[in-house]
Amino acid sequence: MPELLKPDICVIGGGSGGLTVAAAAAAFGVPVVLVEGGKMGGDCLNYGCVPSKALIAAGKTAETMRHAGAFGIRPVDPDVNFGKVHEHVRSVIEAIAPNDSVERFTAMGVHVIQDYGRFTDRRTLVAGDYEIRARRFVVATGSSPFVPPIPGLDEVPYLTNETIFDQTRKPGHLIVIGGGPIGMEMAQAHRRLGSEVTVIEGMKALGKDDPELAAIVLDRIRAEGVAIHEGARVVEIVNKSRSTVTVRFETEAGPGEVVGTHILVATGRKPNVERLDLDKAGIKSEKAGIKVDRTLRTTNRRIFAIGDVTGGLQFTHVAGYHAGLVVQTILFRLAGKENREIIPWATYTDPELAHVGLTEDEARKRKRNIKVPRWTYAENDRAQAERKTTGHVKMVTDRKGRILGATIAGAGAGEMINLFALALANGMKAADLRSYISPYPTMTEMAKRAATSYYVPATRNPWVRRLIRFMRIFG
Repeated sequence: MPELLKPDICVIGGGSGGLTVAAAAAAFGVPVVLVEGGKMGGDCLNYGCVPSKALIAAGKTAETMRHAGAFGIRPVDPDVNFGKVHEHVRSVIEAIAPNDSVERFTAMGVHVIQDYGRFTDRRTLVAGDYEIRARRFVVATGSSPFVPPIPGLDEVPYLTNETIFDQTRKPGHLIVIGGGPIGMEMAQAHRRLGSEVTVIEGMKALGKDDPELAAIVLDRIRAEGVAIHEGARVVEIVNKSRSTVTVRFETEAGPGEVVGTHILVATGRKPNVERLDLDKAGIKSEKAGIKVDRTLRTTNRRIFAIGDVTGGLQFTHVAGYHAGLVVQTILFRLAGKENREIIPWATYTDPELAHVGLTEDEARKRKRNIKVPRWTYAENDRAQAERKTTGHVKMVTDRKGRILGATIAGAGAGEMINLFALALANGMKAADLRSYISPYPTMTEMAKRAATSYYVPATRNPWVRRLIRFMRIFG
């Protein structure tokens, strides 16, 4: 007979979003149960953000050594020990893992159940030896790699983001199927660590970003030796020997193939809903994920869903954002509503690519009169000092100067987009960014310069010039 628990909140999933809800509820003394059948910390800690950024950092270090001559330091071709790189990645995960551990959350007052849960009716979840009837449930089970039905793929070994960080030997030739953020980050990192790399993308690489700025990133990655095939549909995978695999594809120009040693499938994500028996709880879901309204309620009003499992923007910070909205709704009865237009994202290639709000194309479709002020890295003194002059800041405003969006391609873009995300979330204008004081020399100063450039046309306006001439009469 399972033990019956009746907490205020039951959180299903111990990733970023679920842990945030559980921690916040416990902090306010609310009885909360957390159900997690896999690893605490979820995809981000174990298979995503943390290990990928650790691997990217290793690749960036190797690339810096190759190009040290620009600073008067003898460049060297680094001797990459891929086993040691793997140890670096694991050590970063291990350093962060205690923050997400069962022990830490138990100490907070969270009842952690280490098992998978499934709904038995609209108000009940069963997990391990427990039956949970909570006042509110929060589904935060995340997503997993989507593996397309490519002929021959199931007959060869292949990697996903859940297995690529287990590699202790350098891939000789890594074939990446999928040219989105994950695919391009891993392609560049492995190339810098000494692997040959080919990317095969069915449409446009980094296709969800502003094409003008995405091109800056792709040009650099190609220049570093990564072969990128766009508009290429993979039709077959053939295992010709124990040590190689052949990926065949078709493009408008005709068929092609590439022979490599390893395949990384980076073709998107699918929601983790298979174990949940959602229909028994009256929760509707689609292929993309669980259906939710703007307050993140499912079709069962007692149950919320947050993060990747909802099928929206699949980023760790989105799961955290969702968690905050749900906590606000459940604990304080103040309905938190999702606003996707203020959510930033970043791709941690080199140069980085970051975005928030509307792109130029999106803004032109919605509004007749927009302005697109810019500032280049080459015109920034700190970028010159660090020899990181590739890229620019691109801001989109309406005719009154209200900021509609921004995209940055260049060094530290993921850090700089924070300022624009703050501006967008608070309805700020170019004048607000122009008026703040930026320390010199910093790259973030480019945000202010871009905002200031919004007013450049006014310097040529004949009426403005006449007004200034008139004012000079008074001394």
